[in-house]
Amino acid sequence: QVQLVESGGGLVQPGGSLKLSCAASGSIFSINTMGWYRQAPGKEREFIALIVSGGMTNYADSVKGRFTISRDNAKNTMYLQMNSLKPDDTAVYYCRLRFNGMEYWGKGTLVTVSS
Repeated sequence: QVQLVESGGGLVQPGGSLKLSCAASGSIFSINTMGWYRQAPGKEREFIALIVSGGMTNYADSVKGRFTISRDNAKNTMYLQMNSLKPDDTAVYYCRLRFNGMEYWGKGTLVTVSS
């Protein structure tokens, strides 16, 4: 049974920073892709960033230059460093894990950017 648990969300002022974590547990194949998605109120879930086990990354245009995705394979943990946050970044942030044709999602962590 694979489980993903996100943490690190909260309330931050515009221009501030937050770092999200996603801890994966269970039987996880070493070659995998992890990613961050977000869903704002009234909107569809959207892709933010992904990182493969070898380290290659990809970002949505909306967060390039502001967000940085990283991972610690030894800890099966992924991170999202978010800088220069904007009110439009307000959303529930979800992590996703894919391997061997299967995918798993966490329950999300809420990020609110407001003054």
